Amino acid sequence: MTGNAVISLKNVDVFQQKHLVLSNVNLSVDKGEFVFLIGQTGSGKSSLLKIIYGDLHIGNGEGQIAGFDLKKLAGKEVPYLRRKLGIVFQDFQLLTDRTVEKNLEFVLKSTGWTDKALISERIKDVLEKVGLRSKIRKMPHELSGGEQQRVVIARALLNNPEIILADEPTGNLDPDTSEEIVNLLKQISLNGTAVLMATHDYHIIRTLPSRIIKCENGVVHEDAKIV
Repeated sequence: MTGNAVISLKNVDVFQQKHLVLSNVNLSVDKGEFVFLIGQTGSGKSSLLKIIYGDLHIGNGEGQIAGFDLKKLAGKEVPYLRRKLGIVFQDFQLLTDRTVEKNLEFVLKSTGWTDKALISERIKDVLEKVGLRSKIRKMPHELSGGEQQRVVIARALLNNPEIILADEPTGNLDPDTSEEIVNLLKQISLNGTAVLMATHDYHIIRTLPSRIIKCENGVVHEDAKIV
């Protein structure tokens, strides 16, 4: 582990119920690093992400995520850990009954923001970052899939996370839009936020080469190659 690591797992066993999914995981991701996470369905990718965002407890081993010790993580601390994380899902999970602005406002208010002027400023700031400032008053159904995913990325950025976990963020998008979204995530990593992106899309990995972590046969390979 380097001094810049925002994700550090050492000799960690990952269990789903009592089933050992991944054993002896050693993994380090640095501040501002962009990393692909690959592996077949059922290989443990989702379980690994759940460990990182505090949804699963670690078995043996040690884990530090954005300054939080996973061994000592109490249930009441999980929301504070998650404020250091931005999570981007494949299926957007936007609130369909309100505008882009109101979607983002909802997240800020639910994480403790109260000042209306600061809320408004922060929303405009993150939409600017993802190139959607002009769509602030639109409803989700008025946006393309790629635009909706950009809103999701804006939502993930609201609380200045140290890490973005992107779980198949291009799964519902066409190839050109997928490339745009990954380029956006790469740009975000260059600004200092680590990005860990789970994907099945080997075309994207070949087009935008980065470090690869692979889950396979119950083991995590830190610097994998694809052929």
